[in-house]
Amino acid sequence: MGKSRSLWLCFPVLRLTSSFWRCPLSRRSLIIATLCAVYLLFVVSYVGYSQQHRDRRTDKHKYRHTRGLETDGAFLDSADLPTGESFVVPTRSNVVYITLKFKRLKPANIRGTIRPKLRRKLRRNKSASSAFTQDKLGALERDAGQINRHFAPKTSWRETRDVDYKSLDVIHSSHRDAVSNTSSIRIYSQRAPQWFSAQDVGAMRFLADAKVLRIREVSRGESPSPLLVFEAETRTRGNHTTARGSVCVGRCGVISSPVDTTEVFAFHLDRVLGLNRTLPAVGRKFRFLHDGQPCPVALWDASLYPEGLAAGRATVRLTWGGYQRSLKQRCWHRNINPRPDSDCCSIHHYEWSKLALFDFLLQIHNRLDGSCCGFRPRQEDECVELGHHAECGDPERLQLANIFHRGHDPRHLVFTNNKGFFDRNEDNLDFRLLEGITELPEQAVSVLRSRRLRERLLQSLFLDQTYWESQGGRQGIDKLIDVIERRAKVLLTYINAHGIKVITMNV
Repeated sequence: MGKSRSLWLCFPVLRLTSSFWRCPLSRRSLIIATLCAVYLLFVVSYVGYSQQHRDRRTDKHKYRHTRGLETDGAFLDSADLPTGESFVVPTRSNVVYITLKFKRLKPANIRGTIRPKLRRKLRRNKSASSAFTQDKLGALERDAGQINRHFAPKTSWRETRDVDYKSLDVIHSSHRDAVSNTSSIRIYSQRAPQWFSAQDVGAMRFLADAKVLRIREVSRGESPSPLLVFEAETRTRGNHTTARGSVCVGRCGVISSPVDTTEVFAFHLDRVLGLNRTLPAVGRKFRFLHDGQPCPVALWDASLYPEGLAAGRATVRLTWGGYQRSLKQRCWHRNINPRPDSDCCSIHHYEWSKLALFDFLLQIHNRLDGSCCGFRPRQEDECVELGHHAECGDPERLQLANIFHRGHDPRHLVFTNNKGFFDRNEDNLDFRLLEGITELPEQAVSVLRSRRLRERLLQSLFLDQTYWESQGGRQGIDKLIDVIERRAKVLLTYINAHGIKVITMNV
């Protein structure tokens, strides 16, 4: 039954085929040509419809871009702009965002700027332009004369400890401010990197761009080296006024030597690791100091001197032996008050773990290992010249140094004097810094394990244009990060080999 039905369905097709071959050759050619023309017309119409649909999709995609719906680009819709503490105003315009890659073998192209074309100025009469220039210079000279009469007489920096910035360079600084107001802190997007708070961003911009009023040398307690403090002009004056001694009125910065550039790198590394124990620091140039070389400038914090400069900073005095005993007692862990006869100081137990990790990556030995007992020092090192290296056999004679905290917060450390060493090879690292440490902060170790340390440091250090250029740009910064990455691998191996616990340290 089924076979007969299939033959009945195929009968019309067979009949048409047999009749087609019985037709004359001319009629068969006409039928074939007609079928080809119909097929060609169908193909042309289908291609045209596809092209029109594709153009419509392209226009819709362009419309989405112009409306700011692409959240990864430089444009954002006004309804989607972030609001909060980390919201910042971009300091540069016409920005091209390029994805940042962390592989060392293929350097990444970081964010670059496209400078707008300068408009040609209209030609003016020489007489009018010369008269305008003479009037402007005359006004500037009169302003400089008034400032010189109100402030101290003209003297060089080497002759006095109180220098008036305006009397030294008022004409050039006024002309510079009138020409360009570009900040050296490069924040292109609507948000700063997530590891910076709004206070960090404000402090960086203040240190890099604030107008300097005066610079002074300030002696501090028993320290032989005085502080070089500059006072800047701010809108809110008196918020940071020192109670004892008028060291700083408003907000100030501490200027270091150009050789101490590690202070800036240490600030960014501290924020990237999530430790938040260093003071904000940036690079800045002063034309009348150090021949115009970039200097590290750190934020002045009066809370480090609760009893005034004469008494010095709020410091912790511990020997190496007492420090090791306090680590075993886990002082102030779980907010338990230690016994009076214990070797505990006011610092929380977790703070030593953060300090050890930070100092190991930068190889800062002047805090926990001031006598250079954990590595092979050079003859020109301070610990060898002063004879401290010979005291390594007696742990009770080895004093910890530069252990500071704020006057109102004795439980937390403040990392200052961050003099690191990038020229120390992996076979001469100071593992004494990790001695007695059995726990490390989870947030910092997770950054080291994620293999995104290079990417984050590049994004962070790129914000400080002065420091970035002083280190040789991308090539020089990459060499510094190479050193930190190699030490991070050594540290991770040490954690696995010694069974170091990685725990959350939210104190």
